[in-house]
Amino acid sequence: MTGEGKRPRERGLSAWTTRRWLRMGTAVSLVVLALLGTTGAWILSRTESLSKELVDVRSPALTTATRLESAVLNQETGIRGYGLTGTPDFLTPYREGVAEQESRTAQLSGLLAGDRAALADLGAVRDAVTRWQERIARPIAAAPPGSSSPLAVERAAEGKTAFDAVRAALGGQQERLRAERVRTRDELMTMMEVRNWVFGTIAVLIVALTSLIFEGLRRGINEPLDRLGADARTIAGGDFDHPITPSGPADLRRLGEEIDSMRRRLVRELAFTEEARLRLDAQAADLQRSNAELEQFAYVASHDLQEPLRKVSSFTQLLQRRYGGQLDSRADQYIDFAVDGANRMQVLINDLLDFSRVGRLHNAHQSVDLDDVLERTLSALSVGIEEAGAVITHDPLPTLVADPTQMGMLWQNLIGNAVKFRRPDEAPRIRVTAAREGGLWRFTVTDNGIGIAPEYADKVFVIFQRLHTKDVYSGSGIGLAMCKKIVEFHGGTIAVDTEYREGARITFTLAPEPPETPLPAALPPAADSGTERTR
Repeated sequence: MTGEGKRPRERGLSAWTTRRWLRMGTAVSLVVLALLGTTGAWILSRTESLSKELVDVRSPALTTATRLESAVLNQETGIRGYGLTGTPDFLTPYREGVAEQESRTAQLSGLLAGDRAALADLGAVRDAVTRWQERIARPIAAAPPGSSSPLAVERAAEGKTAFDAVRAALGGQQERLRAERVRTRDELMTMMEVRNWVFGTIAVLIVALTSLIFEGLRRGINEPLDRLGADARTIAGGDFDHPITPSGPADLRRLGEEIDSMRRRLVRELAFTEEARLRLDAQAADLQRSNAELEQFAYVASHDLQEPLRKVSSFTQLLQRRYGGQLDSRADQYIDFAVDGANRMQVLINDLLDFSRVGRLHNAHQSVDLDDVLERTLSALSVGIEEAGAVITHDPLPTLVADPTQMGMLWQNLIGNAVKFRRPDEAPRIRVTAAREGGLWRFTVTDNGIGIAPEYADKVFVIFQRLHTKDVYSGSGIGLAMCKKIVEFHGGTIAVDTEYREGARITFTLAPEPPETPLPAALPPAADSGTERTR
């Protein structure tokens, strides 16, 4: 298969992903360790069992058998002395030997439970002792004391034969017990050697598996990732033509191919971006020329247009003063229209000049105490505030790094609007608040005026938008648009709180310091000249 994004079919181990290799390696390691662990556990269990058998069974059994032999020998010694002398003192070791014999026999029966051969030997010893006791010991012990027992002499040969049988039975029992103890000890030693070998093998295999795993990770994952990282760093250094050679498991190879595909796409995108940059440079040059033309237009508007406009305004006012009342009412009306139009044009030109200067001429950032700025604004608006009977309160305002002229224009427009758009039958009450929100300061200007309908919440910030006709409220419709431009120039946002219904509430944010490179505030689109419904 050929073509970008197509790969040949992967077969065999080359198609294994990192996850599959890890799963297989982990599974094999766990199986090997489980087998070795099971073997080691069995060997430990067997070693413990043999050790317990040697300590708790074989050695105590041999010791008990030896003591059983001693008890039987004590019986024989006592009976022989009593039979020869008739002295009762010789019966004491006999009786003690009988009691100890019974005790040792019962003890051996418990120790050798489950060992048929050893129990058979114990049975043979018990039978031989019983025969000797019935034929020799008990009859002699029953003879009256004081003189030798004729039965002892009479059965001397039979007694020797019977006791030899007892000796043989005891000897055979001890021999078997001794042999079993030796066998158990040898088996325990062998098992301990096997245990040591097995655990040594487990340790070696763990070290080998660990080494194999680390080597596999190094070759299968670390080295391919290091090569991929080196290629990526080379590309990040600017060599976008450097190809990436995939290696390692299937998923790492696919990752390398995808990164290489992304590199090729970046090369194409960079070529396209370079073309776009060249086009943007050309557009920037055009925009610079356009800005120069706008600067020239602002100069013309501020100088050349102001002079003829003042002449028109002055002469229309002279006509009004000199000929007012001398002509008919229609002529007086026309003169009033001309004077009003000239005055409005002059106000509009001045407002447009102020709007265009925001961020262009007024851009002297310094530490500004907004309390002082607000007090100066209230002083400048004192006449209108006193006439309206407005009550203005405010929170302590912060000190920000901003342009003081723009801050004054901001407060003047917001407070002026709050005073101007009041209810006819109610004195304005205006409240200014400030609160820190994260990295910004949030301000609100709340009044009890006529308010702003929610459907006009966005339109009031568009230049030339008015909520009422000029006959009801004066103004050019630039104030809130200028506020928006000033706030955005200082890295904030401004909006109307549509949830507030008792008047109007304007909220805006300001950064403690303006952005390093503030975005130039675009000139908002002008309102439709055919409407007078917006503020």
